[in-house]
Amino acid sequence: MNNSAPPPGDRIAKVLARAGLASRREAERMIEAGRVQVNGKKIDSPALNVTASDRILVDGQPLKEPEPVRLWLYHKPPGLVTSNRDEQGRRTIFDALPEDMPRVMSIGRLDLNSEGLLLLTNDGAIKRQLELPSTGWLRRYRVRINGRPKDEDFEPLRKGLTVEGERFLPMVVTLDRQQGANAWVTVGLREGKNREIRRAMEDLGFAVNRLIRISYGPFQLGQIKAGEVEEIRRRVMREQLGLEAEAPEGTTKRKTPARRRSTAGKPGPGRPGLPKAAPEKPAGTGNKPGGRPSPARGGGKPDRPRRK
Repeated sequence: MNNSAPPPGDRIAKVLARAGLASRREAERMIEAGRVQVNGKKIDSPALNVTASDRILVDGQPLKEPEPVRLWLYHKPPGLVTSNRDEQGRRTIFDALPEDMPRVMSIGRLDLNSEGLLLLTNDGAIKRQLELPSTGWLRRYRVRINGRPKDEDFEPLRKGLTVEGERFLPMVVTLDRQQGANAWVTVGLREGKNREIRRAMEDLGFAVNRLIRISYGPFQLGQIKAGEVEEIRRRVMREQLGLEAEAPEGTTKRKTPARRRSTAGKPGPGRPGLPKAAPEKPAGTGNKPGGRPSPARGGGKPDRPRRK
């Protein structure tokens, strides 16, 4: 039996991610490509622990000290790809961000034609943590589908269904209102598989022609306009992410964000078919079924989603 203590420090990919250089997965690819040196030696495997005494170079440049964790809300417009670069040459969200933004990474994705709330961060470890299914945060979407559905049509989504061999967990679905040939539906899910809502609706016979993410866990889209970015206050961010106050040396200690207990299918007060607010204290005001998301801070009167 091996009783030897684990080596001191953190994995090199984790250190690169915390420095805001890349996500952990991207950092591993950089290492495998031979772009990283530790104490003068090029490494090709992420299976290495490093400490503050180690000298790390990336592309020949010293690794910068980790910056304080920051988090932004971004209203992604339709027509942008959520990636650093696109093989087809399409415009990405990073092409559209304000020029004074630091290097950031998206937490999760929205596909080309989807719009709404994207979380952005400068910290690769936070990105990875919030993307894990075990975090259990509810993501809510306003979805416009073609057709005249009845509430009972969505029971397969509430129970969970399998599409082309892929299992989707139960969703929280509310039929909001009919608008001509289309209907507006609010959908909540805790996974975020590729095109999950579109594929699930198509399996029921409904085509999605607009999809807007209005919240990600406690963070709300509010009245942020398309293309705009709003930074979350650090105190709010620390409370919602379970982070401790910044240490004197400028680093940030992290706690694992508490897993939110699933309340799928249990109606909350004043919001039929949606989970109670208690497991996820919103960072701003909430949203009313059938209306646009209300503002993240302050007042404002919600109105109906508008055609574009």
